Amino acid sequence: MASSVNVAAVDIGTVTSRLLLATVRDGAIVHAEKLSAITDLGQGVDATGELAPEAVDRVTAACADYAARIRSFAPAAVGLTLTSAARDAHHGDVLLGNLRQLGFRPQIIPGEVEARLTFFGVAADFPGERIAVADPGGGSTEIALGSCAGGALALDRVQSLNIGCRRVTERFFSSLPPAQAELEAAAAWVAPQFREYWQAARRACADAPADLADKKNPATAAAGAAPSPAAPSALPDRLVAVGGTVTTMVAMLNELVSYDSSFVHLSELTLAQVRGCVERLAGLSAEQVAALPGIQAKRAPVMAGGALVIRELMQAGGYQSLTVSENGLLVGLARTVAEAFEKGATTVGWVPELS
Repeated sequence: MASSVNVAAVDIGTVTSRLLLATVRDGAIVHAEKLSAITDLGQGVDATGELAPEAVDRVTAACADYAARIRSFAPAAVGLTLTSAARDAHHGDVLLGNLRQLGFRPQIIPGEVEARLTFFGVAADFPGERIAVADPGGGSTEIALGSCAGGALALDRVQSLNIGCRRVTERFFSSLPPAQAELEAAAAWVAPQFREYWQAARRACADAPADLADKKNPATAAAGAAPSPAAPSALPDRLVAVGGTVTTMVAMLNELVSYDSSFVHLSELTLAQVRGCVERLAGLSAEQVAALPGIQAKRAPVMAGGALVIRELMQAGGYQSLTVSENGLLVGLARTVAEAFEKGATTVGWVPELS
């Protein structure tokens, strides 16, 4: 008989705080309710290294609401993670104390764990397929290459880069719309970091043993083709991206007045469309961006920086299109919380503290 467990997962990111209430059956999420709030924990962190008191208050208020919803849901286990902004801040004791008072056991996770959780959340939609998964957030971008099949992760390269929409906006844009020189300076800072990642990933592919290369390509193995080592340029054919920037770009391009997650999930964005978004957003004030269909007003100030990050990510990797996923860290965290509760061990190799 299939076993089911109800879990709750909370992810506190640089821009957004999110809650997922999920029923997990044999490792798969069969029912889910997701809530999110733009809380901007990363406000000023890149410049000061400190969490702004008003940002702490926003996150605390959102999590107080989440705690009430979690109590009504009555899950077997709860996990809460904090990512880039919390990693960068020197003193987060007040926020962590607030979260503990609400009944959570907060964990500031390393970028590599964040990348693994994100990949785990995304990969369920691409069983056995070798993919690249990117999570361009507010303060960092996590990228992982590999596959997930038979309940096991096989990852080629996992890295977290301190590139994000809020970090780029605060570091390079003096006002909105940004000046052309500011856009060029931002791109000149972002692009080489992504190029270095993709070049290192290609080297990792080239160095992979022949038998490992075949395991990463189930279609080749199934066809009985002769083993062959991965070529130096053999990045995965599919790039999958998660997060508010890419989902918002889909909503904007399709003028979704009411957000439709089923429409956005697994939709495609071409490099040409992303370049068009950068040009359009970079010519508008925050108020004008907020007035566009499909854009949340609170996300408007970081959209030009976020679109620029996506453009440079794709160009550096040579990708002409990407697949947008509604899944990601939050889904990976929920599945991992269920594994930790039921088995103690987890697929991603990291065990959350449960409350």
